Amino acid sequence: MSPSQSPSRRALLKSAAVGAATLSLGGAALAEAPAALEPKRLDGLIQANETIQRARQVALEILKPRPRDLEHGLALHAHALVFDSYAFAPRAALEGARLDKAIEDGASDVEVQDLTEDMNMVRGVTDLRERDEWLMAFRAAGVTCIYQNAGEECQHPLRLLKRLARFTLVTDMLKPALSKASMPADIEEAKRAGRHCLYLTGNGVPLPQDWLSVEEELRYLRIFFQLGIRMMHVTYQRRNMLGDGCGETANAGLSDFGRQALAEMNRQGVLIDVAHSGWQTSLEAARVSAKPVVASHTAAAGLHRHIRGKPDDVLRALADSGGYAGICCIPPFLGGRGDINAFLDHIDYVVKRVGVDHVAIGTDIAYTSRQEAAERKRVRARRRSRARFASLWPRETFTATAAARESLAWTNWPLFTVGLVQRGYRDEDIQKIIGGNVLRVARAVMPPLPSR
Repeated sequence: MSPSQSPSRRALLKSAAVGAATLSLGGAALAEAPAALEPKRLDGLIQANETIQRARQVALEILKPRPRDLEHGLALHAHALVFDSYAFAPRAALEGARLDKAIEDGASDVEVQDLTEDMNMVRGVTDLRERDEWLMAFRAAGVTCIYQNAGEECQHPLRLLKRLARFTLVTDMLKPALSKASMPADIEEAKRAGRHCLYLTGNGVPLPQDWLSVEEELRYLRIFFQLGIRMMHVTYQRRNMLGDGCGETANAGLSDFGRQALAEMNRQGVLIDVAHSGWQTSLEAARVSAKPVVASHTAAAGLHRHIRGKPDDVLRALADSGGYAGICCIPPFLGGRGDINAFLDHIDYVVKRVGVDHVAIGTDIAYTSRQEAAERKRVRARRRSRARFASLWPRETFTATAAARESLAWTNWPLFTVGLVQRGYRDEDIQKIIGGNVLRVARAVMPPLPSR
């Protein structure tokens, strides 16, 4: 029997690794039925999901695990608390006809972006078929918690509120299956209950940009922490008032204001994320922070030089701060073949350089509803727009194969664990990499609550 035909491999491909009344909600239909996990029904949906099954087959053909490694890895993954250090909850399909009508009526680029994001982020609440896709993807991935992008790549408080509002709604309405975690203990409780949760990241430090005083300019940090934001980017690609982003050729470090902003993040309990920061900014942030600093979704630049990776001195500084580097699932950042083996190579590299306590997995990807492609076809073509300011960086020359991308599908999370088993990691170290390190740092930055 070939490895691809082994009973344990067939079992993985056949199962998960691990008409309601409606209410009006913002012009959409809110399904009234509770969001229950219903494991057996969801397992049946996973078995019938050709997208998930194909991605698993591709990864298995690359990894070629022995049956005992496959079985052990799947069992370990199901048992462990799995915490993605930066990702996106499953994306629902948009409503093509509704978006097309908005374009026909003359909606601006901003309106189109807002409507598209709202549909992709919220229709798991308002549409039962999309809800099934959400819950099915979470079950297939076996992920307990995601550090969820609930902000935007900017400093404007009102813009930063939009995604926060959407994911607050999602976690309010999909209980008990999916909830918002406010404290690390909430994540552990979700694991014990066999449920899922989101821990929210704002993607930017909110600044009113009145520049009256440092204290006045940083006052929204506390407000966003109170709203549930637990991690923020220092910069995103470009230079801002805190420091240089990774897309800047100058590679300057933190500004004086940036150092004060990081001190305020330490005080409030917001985790400092340098994933999109320049190398010097990342290095200085890790050295000046009083609490751990992370690069939540990155790669090892010493293995494949890319501006979104981090060189060895930054990896060491992150480790010295008590933080970690979360290895992402973006093929151009990984180099090599850009597949699941390249991804595992980056984990190996960080472990060898700075230790197993300072590496995590921050996939930076999402599962997308199978209905999305068909709905997109219902939207009329629009004129090409200029590149977004935040996306200005060197032209990407790496081209990933479809197989490489599929091998790194978000629902392949259990196979990431299998790959670590193959590479000889101890169970306790694998548990650190797939969630334990992220949870430890989340605890370390959270202000203590008073006790009697």
